[in-house]
Amino acid sequence: MSRPEDEPESPTGSTLDGVPDAEVPADAADLDLDPIADVYGEEFLGGEAVVPPGDYGPPIPSRLPDSEQVSSEMRELERRVRAHMTPAFPVEPRRRLPLRFLWKRYRKLAMRDRSDFVDEFGRDPLQAARIAPLLDFLYRQYFRVEAVGLDNIPDHGRALLVANHSGTLPYDGAMVMHAVRSEHPSRRDVRPLVEDFVFHFPYLGTFINRIGGVRACQENATRLLERDQLVVVFPEGAKGVGKLYKERYKLQRFGRGGFVKLALRTRATIVPVAIVGAEETHPMLSKITWLAKILGIPYVPITPTFPLLGPLGLLPLPSKWTIHFGEPIDLPAEYGPEAADDRILVGRLSENVRSRIQSMIGTILGDRRSVLLG
Repeated sequence: MSRPEDEPESPTGSTLDGVPDAEVPADAADLDLDPIADVYGEEFLGGEAVVPPGDYGPPIPSRLPDSEQVSSEMRELERRVRAHMTPAFPVEPRRRLPLRFLWKRYRKLAMRDRSDFVDEFGRDPLQAARIAPLLDFLYRQYFRVEAVGLDNIPDHGRALLVANHSGTLPYDGAMVMHAVRSEHPSRRDVRPLVEDFVFHFPYLGTFINRIGGVRACQENATRLLERDQLVVVFPEGAKGVGKLYKERYKLQRFGRGGFVKLALRTRATIVPVAIVGAEETHPMLSKITWLAKILGIPYVPITPTFPLLGPLGLLPLPSKWTIHFGEPIDLPAEYGPEAADDRILVGRLSENVRSRIQSMIGTILGDRRSVLLG
């Protein structure tokens, strides 16, 4: 169909979507979109002051020459945009929504104590620094921890701290971490490997990650040691913290020697660690296992205070602690990484470390006067 000769042709031959005969000036490539930005908000203009085609019609050009004629045409174009292309919910009213305001404030509040850098295992330096005073209170005033043999921990390089596990709740890993961080001459960070069941509790697993804990597995431990870090492992696992009070300070079986395989493959020094005092923080008289399976945890402890006192029963008793870092064990040079596949050798080395830790515990218990006084 031909165009009537008396009808002026649009300079660009284009129309606005849904608005018939909307003329765009010939020098439209230089139009200013500030009025359009006022209508839709800068975020709809893609940073270049152009309304995206398809969503809000054809692209609208970007600079307005100093001409009254073009300004008039721009105002007409703006009027048509307002009439036919206004979004169902414009940006400016949406920016004034109370919920949006509250959400922005909540995000700022929630991130006020978060670090810009969190390592690949989830450790947040700011979170660790914020929790340090609490750990220091537990370490110095509440448990009154006495750390012995800190000079047996190397000033640099990789090492595997192998400790006994006890106490129903894993306070021992946090106390070992804080002992080395606060009292060792090099102020080294220790990364404890934490059992899976801890991560089944709401928020607890995330909290442990934030302060430096790492989920226990060979891959995580290997990556840490290859970066020459200190790693503390508890070979007894859940069996250690799940001991009844009548079995206190009797070390359970050290698994299948996973820590020995780790030391052989990474050539890490083994430092045996004996912890006395943790068994009395939550003396476990009995435990419920059938309910624990429903909750996804190894057991529900029965102690003198829990569940009798409810949540208050989860507070640890203020027993006196001693942490003894034993003389390091350097594996013979002839044992290469391939020795990790020798089950007999791994079992023998694992039992040697277990016997040494048990002997260290016996010595500390022999010198202890009482549970509360040490």
